Amino acid sequence: MKTNIICFLLLSFSLSLLLRSVAYADYLLPYPSYMPGNKLYRASKLLDRLGVYWHWGTIASFNYRLAMSDKYLVEAKTLFEYKQYLLAVDALRRSNEQFQMLSPLLTRVGNEGKEAGKLAERMVEASSVHRGVLERLKRELPAEFIWKPEKRESTTLDFATLLTEAMELRKL
Repeated sequence: MKTNIICFLLLSFSLSLLLRSVAYADYLLPYPSYMPGNKLYRASKLLDRLGVYWHWGTIASFNYRLAMSDKYLVEAKTLFEYKQYLLAVDALRRSNEQFQMLSPLLTRVGNEGKEAGKLAERMVEASSVHRGVLERLKRELPAEFIWKPEKRESTTLDFATLLTEAMELRKL
């Protein structure tokens, strides 16, 4: 009886090893965090600013800047979808600022003699996903929009130029 159980377990274990398949996930953007208007949004922005000091090494800084670029891009995408254009433009600019810092950090990682291959791959994957989001936004949004707030002067928002610059920044 014991030998039958042992044989069954060994057989099932060996079959599980043979049938095992490896699954790779594509680069995923995060779920939107607190959005403008939420009570915790200001606290979230403050924590984002303080996070720079917490992630002080080059690799940690790279990972943090990439995560912030992702976060702000998702915030911008969501705000564009809800037609909150001024806030969306600000979030996209913050995403661009964070993404611009990645190349110098990647260079510093290499100069420090650390392995930068995996980080470079993540940056390429992130760049590709970011460009896809930006291209979709460029197709869906008007080239230009005139924002007319009450009791203030109107502001012309040039989405075509802004999105093109963001895509050019992410070309590697």
